[in-house]
Amino acid sequence: MQIFKTLLRVRHYEMDALGHVNNAVYQNYLEQAAIEHSEHLDLGLDVYRESGGVFVMRRVEIDYLRPAVAGDTLEVTTWLREIRGTRAFRKYEIRKQDQEDLLVTAEALWVWVDGKTMRPRPIPSLMLEKFQQTLKS
Repeated sequence: MQIFKTLLRVRHYEMDALGHVNNAVYQNYLEQAAIEHSEHLDLGLDVYRESGGVFVMRRVEIDYLRPAVAGDTLEVTTWLREIRGTRAFRKYEIRKQDQEDLLVTAEALWVWVDGKTMRPRPIPSLMLEKFQQTLKS
């Protein structure tokens, strides 16, 4: 069971009218962490293209607990809770770097789809094997 962590720096244009990271921006952070996790497992864009498909975020649930502001460095932690068939359930936690307090918790449902038809299809075995090695409950 493994978790993946990445650091992201909050940019000024990501702020809302209150001077905090806009809630919609957090979804970008989640997606970036998922991409970097895949790349860490040697599942980069070239492997996705060869497999003829892509993961798309179908549903996301985000709990906003504390704000982040421009200049903060955020630690985004992600792991797979479950992966089977066409679906991968991914969990996330976001904190300020070197701090314990959670800013955000989230869970997303990612679906593997055919790159041409955009219809769901089974996750390729190569990806299943690599991701299943990282499962954490």
